[in-house]
Amino acid sequence: MALALSELITTRYPKDTLDILVFGNDAWQIEIKDLPYLEVGPYHTNTVAGLELAMEILKKRRNPNRQIFMITDGKPTCIKKGKKYYQNSFGLDRTIVTRTLNLAMKCRKMGIPITTFMIARDPYLVQFVDQFTKANNGKAFYSNLQGLGEFVFLDYKNNKRKRK
Repeated sequence: MALALSELITTRYPKDTLDILVFGNDAWQIEIKDLPYLEVGPYHTNTVAGLELAMEILKKRRNPNRQIFMITDGKPTCIKKGKKYYQNSFGLDRTIVTRTLNLAMKCRKMGIPITTFMIARDPYLVQFVDQFTKANNGKAFYSNLQGLGEFVFLDYKNNKRKRK
C-alpha cells in the first residue's frame, strides 16, 4: 500500500513529499525502497515518538499541506521518560494516553491534521482513537488490512482536492 501511495504521490503530485516513519519502542524514518523488507515486533507502541518525529520533519517543510497518516492498532503502550522507557501493555495507561493526546492537540495547533487508520476493533481502543481524533480535529477510519489501501488513497486524494 505505501509503495502504491508513493507511486501516486511522485507521479501525480511531484511537489509533495512522503516520509515514512515506523514506531515501536522508538520511531525512525525508513526509505520507500525498504518497505518490502520491514518486519514488525516484538515492540511496544510508542505513538508519542512517532508523532514527535513526524512533527520535527513537518516543521522543516515549506509545503502548506502538511499532514500525518497514521496506521495503528490504536494502542499506545510506551513512552520515553528521560533515557528510560516507560511501558505498559495492559489496557490504556493514563500517563501514556495523556502524552499522546497532548501531542494530538499540539499538531492541531500547528495546523497538522492527523488521519488515523485503525486496524483493530476493540471497543476501548476505538474509544481512544475517537478521543485522539477529536483532540486533533482529524479523521479516523476503521478498517482491516484488506480495505486499508482504499481508505488511504481516497483520503489523500480528497485532501489534495480540498487544499488546492
